[in-house]
Amino acid sequence: MTSTAPVLGLSLLGGDPFDTALIADGRRIDYAELRERVGRRRAELGDIRRLVMIAARNALEPIVTYLAALEGGHPVLLVSGDDDEAARSHRASLVARFDPDVVAREDRSGWTLDERRPGSRHDLHPDLAVLSSTSGSTGSPKLVRLSAENVRSNAAAIAEYLQLTAADRAVTTLPLQYCYGLSVVNSHLLAGARVVLSERSVTDEQFWREADAHGVTSFAGVPYTFELLEAAGFADRKLPSLRYVTQAGGRMPSGTVRRMAHLGRAKGWQLFVMYGQTEATARMAYLPPELAATHAGAIGRPIPGGAFRIDAVGGAEAGELVYEGPNVMMGYAHTPEDFARGHEVSELRTGDVARLRTDGLYEIVGRMSRFVKVFGLRLDLDRVEQLLAEEGLEVRAASADERLLLFATAERDAARARERAAALTGVPARVIGSYGVAEFPRTSNGKRDYAALVRFAELADRAAAPSPASRAAVTDEAVRDLYAAVLGEPTAGLDDSFAGLGGDSLSYVEVALRLEELLGALPRDWPARTPRELAASARSGRDERPGIPQRPDAAAGRPAASRRRRLSWTRLETPVVLRAAALFLIVATHADLLAIKGGAHLLLAVAGYNLARFQLAPVAGGTRLRRLGRSALHIAVPAVIWISAVALLTGKYTPTTAALLNNFVPSDGRWNEQWQFWFLEALLWSLAGAAALFAVRGIDRLERRSPFGFALALLAAALAARFAISGPTAEHVERYAVPVVLWLVILGWLVARADTTMRRVLVSAITVVATFGFFGEPGREAVVVGGILALIWIPAIRLPRAAVPLVATVAGASLFVYLTHWVVYPPFEQSAPWLGTLLSFLVGIAACRLYVGASARLAAAMAWARRQVVRRTAPSRQPVRA
Repeated sequence: MTSTAPVLGLSLLGGDPFDTALIADGRRIDYAELRERVGRRRAELGDIRRLVMIAARNALEPIVTYLAALEGGHPVLLVSGDDDEAARSHRASLVARFDPDVVAREDRSGWTLDERRPGSRHDLHPDLAVLSSTSGSTGSPKLVRLSAENVRSNAAAIAEYLQLTAADRAVTTLPLQYCYGLSVVNSHLLAGARVVLSERSVTDEQFWREADAHGVTSFAGVPYTFELLEAAGFADRKLPSLRYVTQAGGRMPSGTVRRMAHLGRAKGWQLFVMYGQTEATARMAYLPPELAATHAGAIGRPIPGGAFRIDAVGGAEAGELVYEGPNVMMGYAHTPEDFARGHEVSELRTGDVARLRTDGLYEIVGRMSRFVKVFGLRLDLDRVEQLLAEEGLEVRAASADERLLLFATAERDAARARERAAALTGVPARVIGSYGVAEFPRTSNGKRDYAALVRFAELADRAAAPSPASRAAVTDEAVRDLYAAVLGEPTAGLDDSFAGLGGDSLSYVEVALRLEELLGALPRDWPARTPRELAASARSGRDERPGIPQRPDAAAGRPAASRRRRLSWTRLETPVVLRAAALFLIVATHADLLAIKGGAHLLLAVAGYNLARFQLAPVAGGTRLRRLGRSALHIAVPAVIWISAVALLTGKYTPTTAALLNNFVPSDGRWNEQWQFWFLEALLWSLAGAAALFAVRGIDRLERRSPFGFALALLAAALAARFAISGPTAEHVERYAVPVVLWLVILGWLVARADTTMRRVLVSAITVVATFGFFGEPGREAVVVGGILALIWIPAIRLPRAAVPLVATVAGASLFVYLTHWVVYPPFEQSAPWLGTLLSFLVGIAACRLYVGASARLAAAMAWARRQVVRRTAPSRQPVRA
């Protein structure tokens, strides 16, 4: 079906033939070549107007196809070209709903035009040029219909207020299918400028090297982009060619706007804060850069050709912001039949509540769609967030099923938010849900993802009352939902592993138990597997990976009594059991209950094993460094507090011991009390060394390319250092010094990277050869070797289910038991070593709980202090109900 009305194609190529238009993969493409490529692609698309879906990336072929479709009058539907689950699902849903005639995408053979029919089944309005989703890759049931004039006029207006010329060079930092990202390409090409195509993150050092090499004059960001920039040290970068930076895609905190404006002034570039919506093609307003520092919080003034009005009720100062201009959309498309519809919108009701300030600038003060009814009360969710922020609580507020849902990045903050929200809003606490999440999720466009939070609340509520599931009924989603609920990760996907989501050596105890209930016996490498892989393994009833022991379903075909006996036992991961067992050997040996040495050195290997699996999981480099730093602080803070307190009360320890610096102080080589915390020093400085190592990007990339080879080389270096310092056998305090015991940490690291049978055999041999002779005590060496071999070959150890809480508690409190036992057992060492051992564990566990509780109280006190400051300085509050 085609339209007989004349169609005017749109060309956005405004540059001189020999000027560079695009830089793709380091190659320069001038406007003449780009026009030639567009012409050829236009011929491929044909003369009959068709709906063209483009799986977009910031790459040459998608942009050529987009420009060719515009010139040929073919309406374009831009979607994400990413290969993740969400993007694939969204593309499939749009194909099913809107039935494009051509799908342009990347496949194994390269860029292809998948012509689903020779003509078109759609009746396409002659003005229709672009169809855009309003919500990025996650999808929306409706599309925004944009005309050629919408696209052209908005690109021209942006080029005008940014004063774009052929000398400008933008670099892509946002997805092409996102209206903001697309507007950067449109406006620069129309102005004859050039665009550097990049899909790298602004946290990637290579991104900035390329930006500098190509003399980039601008880049665009959403609020989250600027969070990443500040965290990555953007203020220290030297970018002499940078002329301006733009920000849109949501409201950025005023403090960030001011900091960036001042930074730009110092560095010689300008900050443009902008406001827009997909329904206005891209931009509706901008804040002149000279006002950014002094008028942060305002969206500024309308773009050239546009106008605002405030639709206020009853003479109120604020009301819905309404926009008029040539870039206002034609209307929405809910079904393919809507493609034939003409211009149905003359003005855009933005849904934002705004006011016109006395300085002539417009300011957004709320969002109409964020007003909800909960328990009969009309609440402004943004205002709820603001009031809780004044209470010192950073919270995200959402609503579902007439319930108020509150989310914080700590369970105690979520609970506190629930209590305060009930008091501030009048909503009963029983209809307020509070949830702790690992971090606040964002959409692919960097905006706050409230939909993901609502989904997470549903998962968490279901997890609180789980229903039995048979292995035959296991789904990928069930495993993903378990990860999301237990780890507090709302955006956990089907391709995210436990380690990749930030799981650690303690949280995996709970996850492993819950997974075993759901899936049955777990493979040894389950923390590195995705929900898809784990669910598929459970459904097949076996593990097909080499080197993994096969185990039939022990419950199948057994009588009820046998199944009950099986349910009274469970399998706990070997590292957890070794952690608890090694700690018991340490304390019991020190208290003279036993005489089995080697527990602390074994514990170092277990720590290295967990270091490789969790802190050094294959995630973004910056995430690795944050995890290493967090782990180091978790050791250093309580250790320094405790040792310092004991030193002050008894004079037993020196300041360098309290600061965990005993390794750096010259000694006579004999054991003394200052060496009691050698294990913590070894672990802390191992983490610090790993952080320093992986702060070098080249080393980080090398380890990712060859994780086993890297760990093997590192172990060789550590063993060489050990032999150089101590020889084959370490004597006296040599066996506790960081440079001499570091090899044990790296050996545990290597065990975690040994993912095949041959590699496990090799690591087993290294373990035996490297360990025997180290102490000159065969029994002690046998404890270390036996434990490490168990770590290599036994994925999990079968225990009575009733013993699991005890083992998990001891493992969780191991740091505090180790810290405190030195002052607990001595009075009982001669008379009742069993009592000294028992009390050491009880005191350590109690100390752990006291420390956690004190940390929570300190956080609450700091929040209270902030609230007092806010209350003394903040203006009187407006009611939260509207």
